[in-house]
Amino acid sequence: MSEQVLDEWQISFLQKKEELEKCQISYQVNSCLKCEKLLDCTVRDAYIKALYDSMSKGAGGGFEF
Repeated sequence: MSEQVLDEWQISFLQKKEELEKCQISYQVNSCLKCEKLLDCTVRDAYIKALYDSMSKGAGGGFEF
């Protein structure tokens, strides 16, 4: 089994994911959607940005729906 080499974007994403999971534990929720701070949460915002950056490798652009 080969080891996967993580780039800077993946490392940042994993760090933000860990922070988000700790936050969810501290608020005793298993989803951000159940949290009262959903729309004003810097931890979740940083996680979403890190997720997008890990997918786009920081190539810019925006997240459009």
